[in-house]
Amino acid sequence: MTVVTTGPVAGLLAALGDAVVTDSDTMIAYTRDQSMLSPSGHPIAVVRARTTDHVVTTLKTAHRYGIPVVTRGAGTGLAGGANAIDGCIVLSTEKLDRILTIDEQSRTATVEPGVINGVLAAAAAERGLWYVPDPGSRAVSTIGGNLATNAGGACCAKYGVTGDHVARIKAVLADGRIIHTGAATRKNVAGLNLTQLLVGSEGTLAVIVEATMRLRRPPARTATVVAAFAEPVQAVDAVMAIQAVADPSLVELMDRTTISAVNDMTRMGLDQTAGALLLIQCDGDAAPAEAQRSADACRAAAATELYMSTDPAEGDALMQARSVALTALEHRGSTLLDDLAVPVPRLPHMLDAITRIADHYRLLIGTFGHAADGNLHPTIVFDAADPDATERAHQAFDEMVARCLALGGSITGEHGVGDLKRRYLEPMIGSVERSLMAEVKAAFDPTGILNPGRAI
Repeated sequence: MTVVTTGPVAGLLAALGDAVVTDSDTMIAYTRDQSMLSPSGHPIAVVRARTTDHVVTTLKTAHRYGIPVVTRGAGTGLAGGANAIDGCIVLSTEKLDRILTIDEQSRTATVEPGVINGVLAAAAAERGLWYVPDPGSRAVSTIGGNLATNAGGACCAKYGVTGDHVARIKAVLADGRIIHTGAATRKNVAGLNLTQLLVGSEGTLAVIVEATMRLRRPPARTATVVAAFAEPVQAVDAVMAIQAVADPSLVELMDRTTISAVNDMTRMGLDQTAGALLLIQCDGDAAPAEAQRSADACRAAAATELYMSTDPAEGDALMQARSVALTALEHRGSTLLDDLAVPVPRLPHMLDAITRIADHYRLLIGTFGHAADGNLHPTIVFDAADPDATERAHQAFDEMVARCLALGGSITGEHGVGDLKRRYLEPMIGSVERSLMAEVKAAFDPTGILNPGRAI
């Protein structure tokens, strides 16, 4: 038990009571996310905010004393962006978890940042609506965290990322002032687009306390295609051919290593001799016809096995193979998950580079991802208790990022920069551009207390 009688923490305790945690054992759970390579520090307090007033009080206190603030959602991030910094206040939004309104006429939902993505999706579905963004962490990640990283998911190629589905944001600046951005209208070009500045800013500009998210009508039909290929390059040929004849909602890719890991865990009977597996889903009234054209494209690209279903439940069951990819690889050892995006025509070059890097560093790397938009998640499997293996994993990670940049790609497609990818940012975007980003941050947060040293 930690007793604090003076200073900023004492002030927070007096103002916020049991929303403030100072017990070191309890605070451990709030010190890091899921990024193994990212350092974490020791906070002086954790504030589990339950209201906007709690957030305002916390930020005013931190601003007065010059204390760093790290905002945290569910802690599912994969880039160290929510890891505690020594001497910081961790501001948790997990208890700001109310769905405030669902407006069926305007097809919007206004929510607090701690609402779980899947909970919002289920609530929308009960009203015959669809919340589209579907990150792999949908069951556990929060809307606030999704906005902070501009999270993606399987259906991004057709429907866009989280930022494409936000209408308005209410946020608190570093000094405690509240701002409102965006509009309830479908069209809005008034002034600079502050909403999209906040989306993907990883807690460096302001703390989101409320968001109005756009909803859609769900598709009337779905159809699913599963195709196996002897080599990954054939699968990518199929992806490009599919995009010429159909508009699938998702096209997911798994390599041989991932197929084997999934099969060992699930006993789904996947073809473990395949070099790659594509899982394709089409939606809308034309779904069966689009799926058939997709299957034909796969056949023309030398698919060794094809299966098609128009049954939604069966389609969901088939997609389960992709959903458990990371979990299956985690069964084989410690994992270091990467997040790289390259132009789709260059996917074969990236996949070939990953194979060569795995061989060079004597590591197991399973690759899966969103083939339709070129976003891959090569996952290094290693023994974290072995210093040599850990060093080789670090080197392989660096080399994969470097190769991605050489192919004209992005260092992160959906997980964010955080701490993990920060050293690669300037080589990707340029020094002038990075300086401009720093100036934007200074306009929002002049004293630099919001998640310092992260994202920018």
